[in-house]
Amino acid sequence: MNRILLFVLTNFAILMVASVSLRLLGLEPWLNQHDINFNSLLVAGALIGFGGAFFSLAISKWMARKMMGVQVIGQPRNEPETWLLETVRRHAQLAGIGMPEVGYFDSPEPNAFATGPRRNSALVAVSTGLMNRMNRQEVEAVLGHEISHVANGDMVTLTLIQGVVNTFVFVASRVIGNVVDKVVFRNERGHGPAFWISTIVAQLVLSFLATMIVMWFSRHREFRADAGGARLAGRDNMIGALEALKRSQPGALPDRMAAFGIAGGMGQGFRKLFMSHPPLDERIAALRATPLA
Repeated sequence: MNRILLFVLTNFAILMVASVSLRLLGLEPWLNQHDINFNSLLVAGALIGFGGAFFSLAISKWMARKMMGVQVIGQPRNEPETWLLETVRRHAQLAGIGMPEVGYFDSPEPNAFATGPRRNSALVAVSTGLMNRMNRQEVEAVLGHEISHVANGDMVTLTLIQGVVNTFVFVASRVIGNVVDKVVFRNERGHGPAFWISTIVAQLVLSFLATMIVMWFSRHREFRADAGGARLAGRDNMIGALEALKRSQPGALPDRMAAFGIAGGMGQGFRKLFMSHPPLDERIAALRATPLA
């Protein structure tokens, strides 16, 4: 809750600074002259941008269960399920968060993810392939990695960052559309075709650029979660889990879940800017080089 309040206050401050800056630079009268109410546009952009992001966060556990076919463990039916529950419970206690829901999904490839709207209302799920292909020390490290995501509030923070960039894209694309329509094509009546075409093009281009910002944060948080997994389960176990992922190639998750998995796809050059996870070699090297607190 403190994290959400801080972001709300920060973005309110951004709105105020943007409004004051426009007035000091003398741009607000120019915008008003061309039928651009910047303050209203900012408010509408924030409502749409954050509304969509927070709605996705609110239904994230339900969506994950439906998309991945997660079977939540209520009463464990066998020893592996008991071990899984107890390991997550121990990690959650050490990390200072509430006990997440724990489940598994049917996939021959090793993967795991955590999601949920709050630190104390999360879901941690592992694939059947992860349980079958890794030893328990490695699985324990993967669970520690996912619990660290929850404890760090990564799902909430990623949602808030997505809301910020959504707002920026919404506002900037419409300002560009208005400028092209009113200044370049000198349309004086409502919104002409130039507005809609240039707005759509600007939104596509800006969304492309904004995605790089979101993915940069996503990659950054993976290093922190690896360090958290190492603290909870041991550095050697965390390194062993990442090396096991290298050997077996983790399975792909749907696009909406990809950022929450234990590992992402491969990419070289420019494509690396759009990866949700750093390369496994970089993560292993970072673990070996960074002393744990």
